[in-house]
Amino acid sequence: MSEQTGKIIIKGVTRDGRKFRPSDWAQRLTTAVARPGPKGRVRFHPKVTMMTKHGVNCVVIDRSLEEEDPMLFEFLTNFARFNNLEVEET
Repeated sequence: MSEQTGKIIIKGVTRDGRKFRPSDWAQRLTTAVARPGPKGRVRFHPKVTMMTKHGVNCVVIDRSLEEEDPMLFEFLTNFARFNNLEVEET
């Protein structure tokens, strides 16, 4: 099994330069792929995180997710594609 390295950053900016709405989209997306934890707390996926880059909300996907959970990886990358969001690979 070959392990992927790097990250995929989905930016909250469309390819034509508009800010993606709603403003809490990154939190909603990471919460959508989270699991319930003890005492009703949310357990975020360890390979899907939020960050702010140059004032833009982003979702960061660890590239290894593609092999570990292809359906989740496809869900996240399709979200970016369907919403015409900028994507950066590192």
